[in-house]
Amino acid sequence: MTASTFRLEGPSIGQAAVEAALQPFRTALRHGPLTTTVPRELVHRAAVAEVMLTDWRRLDDTRFALAAQWPRSHSFFTPMGVHHDPLIAAETIRQAGALLAHAEFGVPFGNQFLLEELTLTVCPEEIRTGWTPAALELDVTCAEVRTRGSRLSGLRYETTVLREGRPAATGRISFTTLTPAVYRRLRPEHVFGAGHCPIPLTAPVAPQSVGRLSPADVVLSPTGSPGRWQLRVDTRHPVLFDHQVDHVPGMVLLEAARQAATAVLRRPSILPVGLECEFTRYAELDQPCLIDAVRLPEAASGSPDTVLVTGHQDGRPVFSATVTAAPED
Repeated sequence: MTASTFRLEGPSIGQAAVEAALQPFRTALRHGPLTTTVPRELVHRAAVAEVMLTDWRRLDDTRFALAAQWPRSHSFFTPMGVHHDPLIAAETIRQAGALLAHAEFGVPFGNQFLLEELTLTVCPEEIRTGWTPAALELDVTCAEVRTRGSRLSGLRYETTVLREGRPAATGRISFTTLTPAVYRRLRPEHVFGAGHCPIPLTAPVAPQSVGRLSPADVVLSPTGSPGRWQLRVDTRHPVLFDHQVDHVPGMVLLEAARQAATAVLRRPSILPVGLECEFTRYAELDQPCLIDAVRLPEAASGSPDTVLVTGHQDGRPVFSATVTAAPED
C-alpha cells in the first residue's frame, strides 16, 4: 500500500449505480442555480433529510470545494441554546469524505469504510443559529491519499467549514476503504447470518442528565458505577441508524462521548468545542460496550473543561475521545 495522489479522468466511477444516483442531481443543475442536496447514496445516507451537502467541485488533484446547509432545527442534531449542534459539523465533514471517495476517487458502492480518526474544533460565535438555515462552504484538502493499485484504499483529509467566509469549524478525518471480499474476511462470520441481532435494548439514563430531552435519543444506560455506562444501541433510531449495518456507527460513539462528558461535568448540557477521537476496532452490536468517562485536570487556570471518554467491549478498547466543552454561560 503506497501513498500517492492521482486524478481520475472522465466519469469518476463508471458504475451504472453511481450514474443513476447522480442523474437527478445533474438534471436539477441544468435548470439553473437551484439548490439541491447531493445524491444520498454518495454520503451513505438512506434519508434525504439527513444529507447536509449540496454541491462540490474539484480545485486540483487534492483540494475540493463543497457546499452544505444546516437546518435551523433537526430531529436529532437539535440546536443547543443559540448554537447549532457541533456534532452536525462532524457529520457534515464525515459526509464530505464519503462523497469524495465515491465521486472523485473511484470507490465503488458496496465498499466498506473504516473510520480511524476524527478531530473537530468549532468556533461558537460562527455556529449560532439564524433566521434562515446556515449556508456553508467547505474547503477540503486531502493530506494523504493511499492507493492499492489504481484503487483508493484510504484517505486522510482536512476540512475548514466556512460561514460567510469566516471559519466556523475545522476537522480532520482518516478512514480506510475495504472491498466486500476483504471486509468479509475481517469480520466474524456470524455477523452476516440471518440470526445476527443486537443485544436487547437497555433502559436509558435520565435524558436531562446527558443533555437530551427525549429518552429515545439517549445512548447510555446505567451500570451502577460512577462514570461508567453501557452503550445503549437502538438500531431503530432513524438518525443514528439511518440504514442497516452490522456494527455500531462511529457517530453513535461520538454521541456517547458527548453524553458521557455531559454527565461527568454535571451540566444540563454542554457545547463541545473540541473533539479528538480514535477508533481502534468495530463496536459489535451483539456484545455490551462499556463507556467510561473521567474529567481531566485543568491544563491551566481557567482552561476549558475536558473529559476523556473510552469505550471497551469484551475487555478490548473500541474507541477513545477527548471532549472539550465551552465554558458555561
